[in-house]
Amino acid sequence: MKITVIGTGYVGLVTGTCFSEFGFDVTCVDKDKEKISLLRRGSIPIYEPGLQELVEKNIKEGSLKFTVDLKEALYQSDVIFIAVGTPSRRGDGHADLVYVFDVIDELAQQLSHEVVIVTKSTVPVGTGRKIYERLKKKAPNLCFYIASNPEFLREGAAIEDFMNPDRVIVGTESEKAKAVMDKLYAPLKNQGVKILNTSIETAELIKYAANGFLAMKISFINEISDLCEKCGANVEEVATGIGLDERIGRKFLNVGPGYGGSCFPKDTKALCYTAEQYGESLSLIDAVVKSNEIRKKSMGPRVEEILGSVQGKKIGVLGLTFKSNTDDMRDSVSLDILPYLEKKGAILQVYDPKGMDEAKKSLKNITLDWRFNTESVLDDADAVLILTEWECFGDLDFKKVKDLMKKPILIDFRNLYSLKDMERAGMSYYSLGRKNIII
Repeated sequence: MKITVIGTGYVGLVTGTCFSEFGFDVTCVDKDKEKISLLRRGSIPIYEPGLQELVEKNIKEGSLKFTVDLKEALYQSDVIFIAVGTPSRRGDGHADLVYVFDVIDELAQQLSHEVVIVTKSTVPVGTGRKIYERLKKKAPNLCFYIASNPEFLREGAAIEDFMNPDRVIVGTESEKAKAVMDKLYAPLKNQGVKILNTSIETAELIKYAANGFLAMKISFINEISDLCEKCGANVEEVATGIGLDERIGRKFLNVGPGYGGSCFPKDTKALCYTAEQYGESLSLIDAVVKSNEIRKKSMGPRVEEILGSVQGKKIGVLGLTFKSNTDDMRDSVSLDILPYLEKKGAILQVYDPKGMDEAKKSLKNITLDWRFNTESVLDDADAVLILTEWECFGDLDFKKVKDLMKKPILIDFRNLYSLKDMERAGMSYYSLGRKNIII
């Protein structure tokens, strides 16, 4: 079976590479000539653990190809995955489907054989129906079938999530499309992975509902952490205590400065907008969106409150990306905190293990002192601020840290350290939802 993947962003590249690893003949197509040239050489434009090795392996074996020529990519293709971006639309926050419909218009011109068209991009409920109507109108003689196959890939763990998923959701309305999708996911079904077959609309909504619920868990524990600070409770123990209830679970109850990334911010907003279109109100998800925005904006003033004033103070910043094991800066909390601190007169010495290049693009409008490792960030600093939970930031040598810093103050917005360890380290330590240690 031959697969065409349109779009070589995060989702498209992981999807195409993993299907090629299953043994299918995959061609990924993109209009970005520079990106395709890079991919053909086995290099990837994003950081995702394990992905480059798989790309190189399957290029060498001939099961994975890259091209800018859509006609070439579509030749004898049995199934087409649409994996282009659906960013938030300015003004209303709804998912912008312009790139999806641009693909459909091109398919109307290029396709001449029977094919299954699958939306892998995250799209609002009803998009599959609109795709069918648009393509049918533009290519009335074309024989095609529509399917929805939402992705559930965590950045930093995408290969594992594709190869060993909790479930696979497939929305179809024809036996032909279902048969093709069954064949594609047979390797996973044979491993015991649950394949849930639904209608197209149900599959589309499952994706948004899942992200909305996970974002709600994050915002919930973040608000509870604020209460913990006021009443003297420990948020880590609260999270563990409620997480032991199987109905709740411990995952996504890690306190932090607010969620970011390519999915939760835009998907929660799009879900609320979709509900409005159908005359419904998702007040709970709307509250989650507002809660997260408030939290992210509160983190800069929190640093200022801890230090009294940041004017002229050197603050070492560890981590810039929205989470560890990715170079993704989209909606990272650093985009809220660092401009605030810089405007207040702080001197910011910053470092991220994998996100420096992307961070320089996203934070180009403020003055930052870009450092090359953890030690250089700490050098002569009045305080150090942890924003991203990279593993290397959770294993600092505090004797060396205190020797390097002007003042031994650690502000940990990821709660990487236990209070007992910090008491032994002799550092002034400020975290979220727990007592402060002041030396």
